Amino acid sequence: MRKIYIIGAMACLFAACKPNVSITTKLTQGNADFSNYLAIGNSLTAGYADNSLTVSGQLNSYPQRLFEQFQLVTNVKGTFVQPLVNGNSGYPGPKMVLGMTHSLCTTDSSLGPVNYTGPIDSMGSYRYISTVNNGQINNIGVPGIRAVDYLVGNYALMNSYAARFYNSMIGTPLDELAYRVHTLHPTFFTMWLGANDVLGYATNGGKGDGSGAVAPIVPGTYLFNTFDISPYTQFDTAYDRALNMAISTGAQGALINIPDITSLPFFNTIPMDGLILTRQTQVDSLQKKWGTVLHKVAQLGNNDYIVEQHDGLVRQAVPGELLLLTVPLDSIRCAGWGITKAIPRDYVITTEELQHIRLATTNFNNFIQYEATRHKLAYVDMNAFMSQIASGYTYNGITYSTQYISGGAFSLDGVHPTPRGYALIANQILSTINSYYKSNMPMLDVNKYHGIDFP
Repeated sequence: MRKIYIIGAMACLFAACKPNVSITTKLTQGNADFSNYLAIGNSLTAGYADNSLTVSGQLNSYPQRLFEQFQLVTNVKGTFVQPLVNGNSGYPGPKMVLGMTHSLCTTDSSLGPVNYTGPIDSMGSYRYISTVNNGQINNIGVPGIRAVDYLVGNYALMNSYAARFYNSMIGTPLDELAYRVHTLHPTFFTMWLGANDVLGYATNGGKGDGSGAVAPIVPGTYLFNTFDISPYTQFDTAYDRALNMAISTGAQGALINIPDITSLPFFNTIPMDGLILTRQTQVDSLQKKWGTVLHKVAQLGNNDYIVEQHDGLVRQAVPGELLLLTVPLDSIRCAGWGITKAIPRDYVITTEELQHIRLATTNFNNFIQYEATRHKLAYVDMNAFMSQIASGYTYNGITYSTQYISGGAFSLDGVHPTPRGYALIANQILSTINSYYKSNMPMLDVNKYHGIDFP
C-alpha cells in the first residue's frame, strides 16, 4: 500500500496534479417501463427464509430490492406493496435461529440451527388487506406454489400463505393473477415459477415417480401428493397460461429459470461418506455385517453410509448420492443409522433420483427460455448464476458459497437465501434486465445487507 502512495506522489512531481473529476452517467430505464412493477412467484419471491415467513424476510426480498433500483431510473407509481406478516418470530411456524444443540448420547454441544422459542406470529394468519389504491399488492409470491398449481381451483383453501391475501378463496392462482394484472395494470413484471415443481420431490427423498410423465392434475382439483416432479406437459400448459396473463396488458418483463436445487446446502451439508472408521475392529465388524451389500471393501477412514433405496433394498451409497439436511444426526451418532442400520429412504437422494431432478430442471428451463424468446422478454439464467455461487462467488472482497452457515448466501433452512443472498439474486436479475432492455440501473451493494445472525 505504501508503494501506491509513493508512486502517486512522484507522479505529481512530473505533472500538474489536478483534482479528480467525478464523471457520472445519467441513469436511464432504456427500452423498459418500470413504473408499475408486479412480482410473480413462490417462496423465493415472497422473501421466505430460515424455514419461515417474517416481515424482515419480506422486506429483504429480491422484488423489494428490484423496486428500489427501479425507482432510480423512473417515476414509479406509488409504493411497492407486499402482504406483510406482523413480526419476525415466524409464520406459520417458528423461524430457525442459531443456538446451542446437544447430542442425546454424548456430552457434545455445538452451535447449530434450532427453532425460535419466542411467541409465534399469531397475527400472521389474518387476511392481509391492502389500503393502497383499492387493495394494491405488488408481490404475489406464495411459498409452496408450483407452476402447475396455477390451474388448481380452491387453492387458497389449501395454502395458508395464499389465503392471507388472495382475492378469492375458491378460484385458481391464475384467477388471482388475472385479478392483480387487471387492477394493477403493471408495466413490468418478473416471474420466477418452477422451483417447487422439482423441489418437493427432492426434499422428500424422491418419494414419487420422478419421470415427469405421471397422470396430469385435473383442473379444479388439487394433487395432494406434492412429493413428485410435476408432469412436463402440465407444467408447460400452466406456465404458458400464467405468462399470457402476465403480458395481457402489454407489460414487459423478465422470466427467471430454475436453479439446480441439488447444489443447495440442504443437499450438500451432511457428507454421504461420513462413516468414519478409526479401528480395524470396526472395519472387520462392518465388513462382516454388510459384506454382501458393500460396493467396496470397508476401510479405515471415510466410508459411504449404508442406505435404503425406495424399493426397500439396502445397500451402501455410491459417490455422488446425497443426504438431506433433515436427517436426524443423533440417529447416526446414537442409533447406528448408516452403520448398523440403513438410513431410511426419505433422507436419501439416489443417482436415479438425481437424474430425474436434473432432467426435469433442464426440460422446464428449456421451456421457460422458449417462452422468453417467443414473447421477447428478458431471460435470467439463475441456474448458471447459482452454479457460480456453488463454486464460490466473490463480491467486493467477500466470497459467497453454498457452504451451510459459513457461505453467507443461504439461510438456516439450506434452501432459501439470506438478505445478502437475495441481494445477489437481485443483482443478477438487474444485470440481465440492463443488458436486454438497454437500461443502466446500478447494482446493489450486497455486503451492506445482513447474512445469518449469530447469537
